[in-house]
Amino acid sequence: MIKNSKLRENIAAGNYDCAFAKLYKKSDISAQKERYIRVSGEFDEIYGEGAEVAVFSAPGRTEVGGNHTDHNHGKVLAAGVDLDAIAFASKNDENIVRVKSEGYGMDVIDLSVLVPQDEETSHSASLVRGVCAAFSERGYNIGGFNAATASDVISGSGLSSSAAFEVLVGTMLNEFYNDGKVSAVEIAQIAQYAENKFFGKPCGLMDQMACSVGGFVKIDFKDPSAPIIEKVDFDFVSCGHSLCIIDSGANHSDLTDEYAAVRGEMEKAAAVFGKKVLRDVDRNEFEANISKVRNQVNDRAVLRAKHFFNENERVDKQAFALESGDFEAFKSLIIESGYSSYMYNQNVFTCKYPLNQAVSVALAICGDILKDKGAWRVHGGGFAGTIQAFVPNDMLDEFKEKICAVYGEKACYVLNIRPVGGTLVID
Repeated sequence: MIKNSKLRENIAAGNYDCAFAKLYKKSDISAQKERYIRVSGEFDEIYGEGAEVAVFSAPGRTEVGGNHTDHNHGKVLAAGVDLDAIAFASKNDENIVRVKSEGYGMDVIDLSVLVPQDEETSHSASLVRGVCAAFSERGYNIGGFNAATASDVISGSGLSSSAAFEVLVGTMLNEFYNDGKVSAVEIAQIAQYAENKFFGKPCGLMDQMACSVGGFVKIDFKDPSAPIIEKVDFDFVSCGHSLCIIDSGANHSDLTDEYAAVRGEMEKAAAVFGKKVLRDVDRNEFEANISKVRNQVNDRAVLRAKHFFNENERVDKQAFALESGDFEAFKSLIIESGYSSYMYNQNVFTCKYPLNQAVSVALAICGDILKDKGAWRVHGGGFAGTIQAFVPNDMLDEFKEKICAVYGEKACYVLNIRPVGGTLVID
């Protein structure tokens, strides 16, 4: 590690430009250097000068295919992006973890207490405690550290700001106390455990896996304890399109019950056939017994199950289209996925607030602009937040102008696919 003051000098001098180039677009390196220098200064303001620090990063993720399939042991296609959470951190010998995130209060975690705390539910402190607890339960070393963090992964965006934060904490513990021996896959599993058991959100594993592993990945969660991860060989730069995430401005912070209902209804449909998850249900048997599912569960469970079966097959088709260089087929599959999420999975708006349909309006606008040219779909958990669009580069300026005219000048994010997940940037 290196003294924080010296680290700032090295960043300003361009000594780490090669490291930044692996994580960010070349055009963004100057802005990233300013960002890193700012967080370095914040570390000294919080913890005092003179500390030796290491620098860490964990990306957000974009879900490319497999909307709401992971929690029922399905398949997903995802990618790490160049919006990330970063941390300047130093070890301490106090058995205390302190994390001060930009814009939030300090989280202070006493590592002698590694069980969920009621007052921390739904707060970032629960994620820190949960990650530490999972490391310990798996037999790994844990210990104290002080960290200053900042994230440009938009909260509520479907880019998984919480997963990026969890992976960031796991990466720090891994490097500081375990010599980096904990795999990216296991850090993802630890992060999911923290969110499920300590934060109180019943998420699947896709978010954490994409953030932890990075790049384009197809993940098969048939056995969640040993997911099959395949890198998808595709040069996105060559396809002539840009990946855009459109922030509708709608907040999903109070929609945990909606996300839980998607998973719960799929699992209830599976239970009709004596199974815990839909991945273990034979599709032909399901189709022959739809009336039974309607009677024992409800109609929406039937539709959500049909979405699962179709979406699971679609992931394989999407990955094959990319690896074959058939981007037109890939776009058609993206549109199919979007319609399935809207009509069958029903996670584009919530029946709690039927008059508030910011995501629906964004999809309608994208359909008008990109029809027969691009592709668009709801992104991430849905109900609020963001949509994803693949936009021909020669239409990008027009697309951004029309979207931002409705949702604000910062509503459209043009992303790069990042090849690495949670990582030690500077030691």
